Amino acid sequence: MTTPPEISFAEVSLDAIGDFTGRVAVFVGADGKLDPGARRVNKLTRGALARFLESKAFDKMKSGDLKTLAWPVGMAANAVDVVRLERRPTAEDARKAGAAMAKLRGDDDCLLLAGANAHAAEIALGFALRAYEFTVYKTDDKRASGTVTMMVTKPEAVAARAGPMAALAEGVFFTRDLINEPSNVLTTDDFAARLAAMQDLGLDIEILEEDELAKLGMRLLLSVGQGSISPSKVVVMRWNGGDPDAAPLALVGKGVVFDTGGISLKPAAGMEDMTMDMGGAGVVSGVMRALALRKAKANVVGLVGLVENMPSGAAIRPGDVIRSMKGDTVEIINTDAEGRLVLADVLWYAQERFKPAAMVNLATLTGAMVIALGHEMAGVFSNDDEFSDAFLKAARTEGEGAWRLPMAPPYDKLLDSRIADMKNVGGRPAGSITAAQFLQRFVKEGCPWIHLDIAGVALVKSDTALAPKGATGWGVLALDRLVRDRFEG
Repeated sequence: MTTPPEISFAEVSLDAIGDFTGRVAVFVGADGKLDPGARRVNKLTRGALARFLESKAFDKMKSGDLKTLAWPVGMAANAVDVVRLERRPTAEDARKAGAAMAKLRGDDDCLLLAGANAHAAEIALGFALRAYEFTVYKTDDKRASGTVTMMVTKPEAVAARAGPMAALAEGVFFTRDLINEPSNVLTTDDFAARLAAMQDLGLDIEILEEDELAKLGMRLLLSVGQGSISPSKVVVMRWNGGDPDAAPLALVGKGVVFDTGGISLKPAAGMEDMTMDMGGAGVVSGVMRALALRKAKANVVGLVGLVENMPSGAAIRPGDVIRSMKGDTVEIINTDAEGRLVLADVLWYAQERFKPAAMVNLATLTGAMVIALGHEMAGVFSNDDEFSDAFLKAARTEGEGAWRLPMAPPYDKLLDSRIADMKNVGGRPAGSITAAQFLQRFVKEGCPWIHLDIAGVALVKSDTALAPKGATGWGVLALDRLVRDRFEG
């Protein structure tokens, strides 16, 4: 597993600044005022820092932007990175500032002179998140990473605030690793084994195999995986950190470890990206890891349906009719609309067994979501305005893009089937909405529910502020915040 960089916190030492040989970062606001650490850098560089702050280049910088003074005369450091950041920045700007430094890190030792900045812990989190690299399969890319030290006025207090954030970073890294893994490595067996190992963190882990799923009546889920030699599974992860009598929040994730489309075969171009079709399960797994690491005072159960959608003589076909665990029948029109089949059974199982206080499911569910919102926002669908608003607030707080889309009974007509209770697709119009309408049929009345379609945000082709191109880990921060705000006592 890829692990976040270890960041140590120390008191500001003017002598140590002068002797440091790696990269030194100073954080300066619009007013150009220098804290003691920055003043030391300015003195060592014979005023070079102050001259830069008076330049047009600094005036044009936005909060979180970085400029490098390379090989500063008078210092042992090989670079001074000037990061524009206010004394009391937003958490999002502070994270971006830390991430800007991490992007240039290379194999250098790094010294971050955060001083008395109110969001020093957020700077550290941003640095940790952007330092992620997935190089497991890069034969010649095994460089060592340098040390990271943050000098602050109150190191013990900052370290205490940074502790839970380190748990979040590890949860995000776990999610990114899962989504980035190739499918010949991350099989359903391997995925389940990685989750089983989290028992060491205090999670209760249960793996339901195909015979148990058949007894439960999860025919929709099993139908998706029946064309593959990889066995289908459901993994249940329980964190019981709250009141023993409190109903849990249920998180449900789609875990299609590879999606060919089945008999409704996808085009070859771009199919390699379908290694990320387990993104929903990856986010649920990362959230559960973070909750366990920070000892969250809440009851949360994470359930992931792990399958592989392959074409074979055993695969389901368009025109097949499958009965769900709930008892409703589904006519399969397109075998590439498989994620909703997996989620339908797991959603029903979660409610039958755990009687959750609320439920959130995540899935890289529809290409239509990418058309609607691109790669900036996840789609939010819900049957409960208050619950939806709470999640959207959490997402905004954590800087993770999310946008609510409508649901309404007229869309249900598009799912009418001639021979079964419903079809699994409603055609091209409102494709993301009809997918949500399908899932809503497996949500019991009175259960607050959110469906997150993360098709556009789970894996991206270019760098983001807090992640290199590839898996983003979107959703771990927002869902952890939702748990903090709404479910922790």
